[in-house]
Amino acid sequence: MQLRSVEELMELLYAGRHQHALRTAALLRRGRPADKELQVAGLVYGIGAAEAVRPLLGERVFRLVRGDAGPVDDDALRLRQAAEESRTARFDAGVLEDWRTVLELVAARNSRLGAVD
Repeated sequence: MQLRSVEELMELLYAGRHQHALRTAALLRRGRPADKELQVAGLVYGIGAAEAVRPLLGERVFRLVRGDAGPVDDDALRLRQAAEESRTARFDAGVLEDWRTVLELVAARNSRLGAVD
């Protein structure tokens, strides 16, 4: 399965445990507000679909979600920590629809980069 649109990804996220995903992404947004790819990796981390998001969200998100980054990679460490912390954290992380624009931004950036390669 490969996701071809943000809409397909949103449907997949809605079908899963999206409260955990929202908290993970929100924690990453607090720590790294400018790093949209890291935040998006946190949002999709728990769906277990690294290969599915690769064509839509790009190599970096794919590597982070799949766990290829390695043990000394700061971003991979932040992602794992945020995912763990989000299991017990209790705060209002918003709703999935709040993330549509960020997903569209990352997907559009990946699409432009893919067109250049």
